[in-house]
Amino acid sequence: MAEYVTLDRLDGDTARRVAVLRISRPPLNLMNSQVLLEVAEAAAVVATDQEIAALVVYGDERVFCAGDDMAELSALSAQQASGMAADLQDALECLARVPQPTVAAISGYALGAGLELALGADRRIVGDNVKLGLPQIHAGLIPLGGIRRLAALIGPGAAKDLVYTGRFMAADDALTYGLVDEVVAPDDVYTAALSWARRFADGPARALAAAKAVFEAGPHGGERARAEWSNLFGTEDRLIGTRSYVADGPGSAQFVGR
Repeated sequence: MAEYVTLDRLDGDTARRVAVLRISRPPLNLMNSQVLLEVAEAAAVVATDQEIAALVVYGDERVFCAGDDMAELSALSAQQASGMAADLQDALECLARVPQPTVAAISGYALGAGLELALGADRRIVGDNVKLGLPQIHAGLIPLGGIRRLAALIGPGAAKDLVYTGRFMAADDALTYGLVDEVVAPDDVYTAALSWARRFADGPARALAAAKAVFEAGPHGGERARAEWSNLFGTEDRLIGTRSYVADGPGSAQFVGR
């Protein structure tokens, strides 16, 4: 049983529900190897649960994650770090492998591995008092899993500035750079994320997963798009959606998630 991570499926009006993955390691939700692997295990459960329409990843009202657990990292030998690196890097990418839409609801701080994890979400909603950054350089380290995704998101120049300096970025600057997608009042972070996630409760699950797969394919996106598009013609939702579109226009289909 997980010690620091919970996964709850919320009640709703539709058959498919929103799930909330909550990180709870008070007081700062520091990301050690156990927390990160528990997050990855929970994300893997979501990925295979067809009743889950979307995922919200949250810490609490004070902090999402204030960074890496430097006490753990300071005790590692080079050999131990080498043995752990692949698993931890894979875990930091876990949200990108969830086929359902994912949103990180960020309060307070998202630093180091916490921000790296959030970079894998489809959307990041933050409070207007949030601080974001990758300060590992101050410990003589680099981000293990976030550099390439950060560069793709905000451009290599801005990404290098954040990684090389380890500086924090405020909410308004993060929105300007495209690091986050929405800024709200601190008390509204969780409800705003739920509102976004619930948009997909009755959506075309297979088409959403296909679109996400194409986004994640990177340079091979064209080839992946052809395959995903063709495969959708074997789904119930494609048949429902195209017929409804012809008969009643867009937005009228009642999808079944298959």
